[in-house]
Amino acid sequence: MQLTQFSDYAMRTVLYLGCRPERLVSVDEISRAYGISRHHLVRVVQSLTELGVVTAQRGRGGGMRLSKKPSEINVGWLIRQTEPHFHLVECFDLETNTCPIAPACGLKGAIQRAQQAFLAVLDEYTLDQFVKRKADLLPLLDASLLHNDELKAV
Repeated sequence: MQLTQFSDYAMRTVLYLGCRPERLVSVDEISRAYGISRHHLVRVVQSLTELGVVTAQRGRGGGMRLSKKPSEINVGWLIRQTEPHFHLVECFDLETNTCPIAPACGLKGAIQRAQQAFLAVLDEYTLDQFVKRKADLLPLLDASLLHNDELKAV
């Protein structure tokens, strides 16, 4: 199972915001901390805002923060919302499926069960379970910010 970069960035964004609840955070800051494209991150933040997970304030002094408590953000739900589809194999998409053995193949059912199990595990977690590691995460994020800023200065 592989998640899209979009879902990866969405999880990183909410984790970053969950570790910094005391202030507004800019897209640029998160982009620098993770060394990821600002352009992609803007799209992720727009989606998280539409989902009601993030509140964004534009303009000078603006930024974003979580609009829900970390305990209210279910990881399985967030992944389902940020993944465009879960077509792990071609036959999952009835419109584009060209596999000639699809009607007789039993593999599709096994893969669907595995996918359901994957999501069921993620459903067991909320963001607060990961934000609890804030003391370990913040030094890593701060070091990454410094490192990425130094690289840009060179």
